[in-house]
Amino acid sequence: MTTPFGARLQAAMDAHGPFCAGLDPHRGLVEQWGLAYSLAGLERFALTCVEAYAGHVAVVKPQSAFFEVFGSGGIRVLERVLGDLRKAGTLTLLDVKRGDIGSTMHAYADAYLGKDSDLRADAVTVSPFLGYASLRPALDLAEETGAGVFVLALTSNPEGYEVQHAVRDARSVAASVVDGVAADNSAAAGRGELGSVGLVIGATVGDAVSDLGIDLVAANTPVLAPGLGAQGGTVEALRRTFGDALPQVLASSSREVLGAGPDVAALRAAATGTAARLREALG
Repeated sequence: MTTPFGARLQAAMDAHGPFCAGLDPHRGLVEQWGLAYSLAGLERFALTCVEAYAGHVAVVKPQSAFFEVFGSGGIRVLERVLGDLRKAGTLTLLDVKRGDIGSTMHAYADAYLGKDSDLRADAVTVSPFLGYASLRPALDLAEETGAGVFVLALTSNPEGYEVQHAVRDARSVAASVVDGVAADNSAAAGRGELGSVGLVIGATVGDAVSDLGIDLVAANTPVLAPGLGAQGGTVEALRRTFGDALPQVLASSSREVLGAGPDVAALRAAATGTAARLREALG
């Protein structure tokens, strides 16, 4: 039986610290590394990150869009990145933010979580804003394969407020998403394990978690907190936002760490240094 993602994530965070290294080969960073913004440049950038991160951080999060922009060649590079990290035993969280209904959601789930897919990752990000139940194909397949699913809940972009903070029957949309995640994590809670269904909550959302009456500890959910560093997220902000749920938080940074490249040793040092500071500061 495959060990559930939540248990594997906890072990990885214990071993390497609560840090998720973003792998975002967008034009500015690729060119900053002295590479051409081309398929060859994408591959060099991505494989340098794999060499630096594999075996040294808890999770690596490739952003699918920056590979998709190069068409089928970019997807082949993404497949190699996921495969190489898998062989190294490093967890992958593919940032795809898919969300649809019925057979289409089934197809997305098979593409990114199916055990025979070359694009399979240990976990993916998904959007619940067609209704939490619309995610059921991905949630069910993740449970079957031992994978994880991170559900958008409170994002840091200003446009997110009008949807995520909207209220129906005295419960915000974001809080309702957390309710769904908590229900899906109940079996893991019974085993004393971290759940395999996580939440995406920006490191810069401020007091939104407490203001909306969200109890992350009770939901037994891992929390991906993007935005550390270049986007303004700080350790102090993480403490204020997540409080007693800090042990469940996986903080993510992309640009700040990637700026240390293209030297592999410098890139690895930036990632492991960030992870060590988070471990010391957050416990």
